Amino acid sequence: MSAHCQLTGAKPGFGNHISHSHRRTSRRFDPNVQRKRYWLPSEGRYVRLRLSTKGIRTVDSVGIEAAVARIRARGGKV
Repeated sequence: MSAHCQLTGAKPGFGNHISHSHRRTSRRFDPNVQRKRYWLPSEGRYVRLRLSTKGIRTVDSVGIEAAVARIRARGGKV
């Protein structure tokens, strides 16, 4: 599963581990992506989405119908 939010578009960021001796090596900062299942009343079915925690709060605030509309507007498949 890729670390990518379907609603907000959050993707991994990249940076460096910095050791005590100040040597640098590459690392990834992954968003907190979770699989969540929502009931979509307009289609009479459940949809399973990969959402970051910010995306989950957005769904709670605007509703699942509006969130699915935003995902589809971005070209995502639901």
